[in-house]
Amino acid sequence: MADFLVALADFDRRRLWVELGYSSLFWFLHRELGLSKGAAFYRKTAAELVQRFPEVIEPLRDGRLCISSIAELAKVISPENRAEVLPRFFHRSKHEAAEVAAEIKPVEKAPRREVVTAVRAPATEEAVPRLEVAAAASPGAALRVAAPNIVTAAPLELLEARGSPENPVDANSPRVAAHAPSCREARRESVEPLSADLRRLHFNVSRRFIEKLAAARDALSHSHFGATTEEILEVGLDLVLARSAKRKGLVQKPLAERRPSKPEHLSAEVKRQVWLRDGGRCQYPLESGGICGSTYLLEFDHREAEALGGPPTVENIHLLCFFHNQLAARQVFGDAWMDRFRRRSNGELFDSAPVARTGTAPRCAVKKKRSG
Repeated sequence: MADFLVALADFDRRRLWVELGYSSLFWFLHRELGLSKGAAFYRKTAAELVQRFPEVIEPLRDGRLCISSIAELAKVISPENRAEVLPRFFHRSKHEAAEVAAEIKPVEKAPRREVVTAVRAPATEEAVPRLEVAAAASPGAALRVAAPNIVTAAPLELLEARGSPENPVDANSPRVAAHAPSCREARRESVEPLSADLRRLHFNVSRRFIEKLAAARDALSHSHFGATTEEILEVGLDLVLARSAKRKGLVQKPLAERRPSKPEHLSAEVKRQVWLRDGGRCQYPLESGGICGSTYLLEFDHREAEALGGPPTVENIHLLCFFHNQLAARQVFGDAWMDRFRRRSNGELFDSAPVARTGTAPRCAVKKKRSG
């Protein structure tokens, strides 16, 4: 790709596309080479950038710079800042590059608006409102959110969809979206960077969501008078995160003495120490060194399996994501045994084909403690 872009830059510099009857390099790429308009735009932008800043060639060649981030780099690089700006785009995805560009060159006047419009739906389904919120989030101001086009998330029901290798996000976080009730396929939720601290969020919501939002605004009218949509949602998110932290034992005032419990019980104190020690990340080791590092679908796992007598101590407990927790269990107990288990609707695993257990049979092989 890098060699092609170097040749394309020379082709453009000599304006050879004029001799072929085209009005620009873009139309040559699109019509002569048959590239999509998006692909033609990225390659045209990259060719122009190679002409202006030859130092981008090597990062493109060795993979540090992705062609999808070229368009964002072109918006902010200049002869004066090239040495400082270029390395900030190395190893960045398209979205991450957009965030870097927004930090370097923020939107001067981001719009402030909260609009609710109805999205056209099929005759068999009720029209779904589209929430469009814009709020400001620079230091000292309320965070700015905007939201046309949210797709409601579907529950993660399939075992294979929960952190499987086909869904690696921050190691393995899948984002499963329900089919949006509109005449054409709606977009997933999208986040548009506007500045270092400012984002615009687009998503579709149900009419039920709008009603709950109005009820929440009334419920918070004393403590958060005149609250924006973003402030109301943030209060709800704070409650969710506080509940999740409590399930991990991350409380401000832990109990001085441990309550009586069964020997195999995983105490809040152990959860708290393990979570802080592991930094809230999956500790599964990688062959290349380091750890998985996922923060999604984390579970407290016994290094020595609980079913084989492993104690619920800080030393024997570590954090694993769902995928690696299941992988570790299969490595200990084998696929034949683990295939007997299925997941309940509430997330717990149960034995779908119970058999008599003797000896070292894993009576609790797949009963894992979820981190919340």
